[in-house]
Amino acid sequence: MIKFLPLDKLNGRYSDEIRKAVLRVVESGRYLTGTEVRGFEYDYSEFTQTGNCVTCASGLDALWLILRAYIELGVMEPGDEVLVPANTFVASILAITDNGLKPVLVEPGLGTLVIDERQLERLITPRTKALMTVHLYGRISWSGEMADFCMKNGLKLIEDNAQAHGCMTLNGRRTGSLGDAAGHSFYPGKNLGALGDAGAVTTDDGILADVIRTLANYGSSEKYLFRYCGRNSRMDEIQAAVLRVKLRYLDEDNEARRRVAAMYMEGIDNPLINFPDILPEQSNVWHQFPIFCKRRDELQEHLYCKGVETLIHYPVPPHKQQCYSMFNNLSLPVTEKIHATELSLPINPVLTEKEVRTIIDAVNGFS
Repeated sequence: MIKFLPLDKLNGRYSDEIRKAVLRVVESGRYLTGTEVRGFEYDYSEFTQTGNCVTCASGLDALWLILRAYIELGVMEPGDEVLVPANTFVASILAITDNGLKPVLVEPGLGTLVIDERQLERLITPRTKALMTVHLYGRISWSGEMADFCMKNGLKLIEDNAQAHGCMTLNGRRTGSLGDAAGHSFYPGKNLGALGDAGAVTTDDGILADVIRTLANYGSSEKYLFRYCGRNSRMDEIQAAVLRVKLRYLDEDNEARRRVAAMYMEGIDNPLINFPDILPEQSNVWHQFPIFCKRRDELQEHLYCKGVETLIHYPVPPHKQQCYSMFNNLSLPVTEKIHATELSLPINPVLTEKEVRTIIDAVNGFS
């Protein structure tokens, strides 16, 4: 069976460096808020070309902290609206609703798979305070026009960069540096993944970063004095040490993903299979390789029988989830079509050419 994501093989490439990094932490006697976290925050802010990086426990916490900090700073208040793509992973929306804000679900482009900027103008109201753009599947979801739209309407531009570490605009700006603030996830399956859960916020806004750091420390910036009702959300020293190792190889790994994607696009030739729009090379880091088929479930079963493990991103859209029953009656046909037809093929830096050709042959053999 060709596994969808063999994390043991992926991390095994750096096993000596990871062991040394973990041992360094163990022997230091400092397991939280130490030199490894500070080092990773510096390294990642340099990588993303941003002025501040604040680590936290997860990507969801990163988004939650951004929004809560804006509330504490008086930029927004409970009941205000945040524009967000309707086809995102549910965490993007959980961060909004958990802060008492209202998600306004925006249809994606059927070919782009990211938020359809043409829909934004008609959806803003006097209570719209932010646009959360999500770089889904590793595909960039940003443009100069989007930034201008936010500036013109006084909206904060927040990036959910959970799936696009290392992605760049045509002029070389990294995702995570394109808006007012960005949330990052280092869940083990991400292009830059920890050996557990971890997250971070990047921003050029020093005041915002200070509030986020305080909120993530129970709401305290001075021991036993609490300015805000915060939460405990910290990246531990072991995860930071591991991420410092893996960050050095991220661009190289993303190039390997691009090579696999190029083989798929050249080799897959089946009228039942559709691809999303092709982006400039640097604007897609191929966190996933999504294909689309009206008979998606049959295709998945066919591939499994051929020894290929696949996943669906995602089988049920947020507005059809039980936890968001207030949205269940919304009609979002583009989102629903994507969720009904998407299937992700294996794509990672340790796939061999033989495995890729096996997958291509299996996809082409579906009828």
